[in-house]
Amino acid sequence: MRLLYTDGPAIRLTEFADAPTGDYAILSHTWALVEVTFQDMMSGSATDEQGFEKIRGCCEKASEEGIKYSWVDTCCIDKASSAELSEAINSMYRWYQEAKICYVYLSDVQSESEIAGSRWFTRGWTLQELIAPRNIIFLNREWKELGTKESLQGLLNKITRIPPGVLSGEEDLEDLSIAQRMSWAARRVTTRVEDRAYSLMGIFGINMPLIYGEGKRSFARLQEEILKVVDDQSIFAWRSDSENHGGLLAISPDAFRDSADIISFNPFSASAGPMTQSSKGIHLELRLIATDRPGQGLAILNCKDRARGNHPLAIYLEDLLMTMEQFERIE
Repeated sequence: MRLLYTDGPAIRLTEFADAPTGDYAILSHTWALVEVTFQDMMSGSATDEQGFEKIRGCCEKASEEGIKYSWVDTCCIDKASSAELSEAINSMYRWYQEAKICYVYLSDVQSESEIAGSRWFTRGWTLQELIAPRNIIFLNREWKELGTKESLQGLLNKITRIPPGVLSGEEDLEDLSIAQRMSWAARRVTTRVEDRAYSLMGIFGINMPLIYGEGKRSFARLQEEILKVVDDQSIFAWRSDSENHGGLLAISPDAFRDSADIISFNPFSASAGPMTQSSKGIHLELRLIATDRPGQGLAILNCKDRARGNHPLAIYLEDLLMTMEQFERIE
């Protein structure tokens, strides 16, 4: 892990074998057209770049708090190295979690009344950057304090629909359903389509290789990795008019936009067998209710929508071969 070391006006990169827990500040921001890169820092040309003011602002804020080290994603990762980039993205949630303070720089905000309209709340990567750190200070375009994660908790909950207990750190992410957590990422965007999946790895405690160029397959791969460690059928509780591809897994977080109130719920006393995956698809046991359409039925999931009462949710399946062995999702 590389950190920026501040010594008076001088700022230089320092390398550590691992994150020095609690001894560094970390920056959360939205990228501008011109940012300082690792190569700029190494060549000594960083101070000539427009984006250096953001680095300077973060380091100066940290120094005021007696913190000598800072981490900024634009220049602390050598993105020319695919191995280093993959390691950094797989570690990033923990880096934000273990920072002493996270500065959220809202470059498009002047006053507290403008916070809700900030571009920062529309980006994919900033979701984990809001959840992971315990201590966050929100700063306006002039680096003046707007509030903290604690003082702005009500507003943050209203903007993101993330429960107050998660924002405060009092509620464990693992206690929330997959569908709930996925819903927070709906409507957020990333520059690379693969990053919509990669930016969620920390929120689900998942590590996986980065394959830029795989497109929307990255989100399916994320869900497959989640299913290896979590037995939660809410991962199938999504709906989309544009994603009827026959599979159980969604192709983007947007399919979970209405899933914020879905929780795990088993209406049956008997437990189902474990879910498994193979080249033929996902194998699991579901109770099926026949409909008036031949070969079609409603498969009952072990989850419910709190906003709709205590009734379990179900998805429409079709028996492809009329053997009761292989099904396709049809709605």
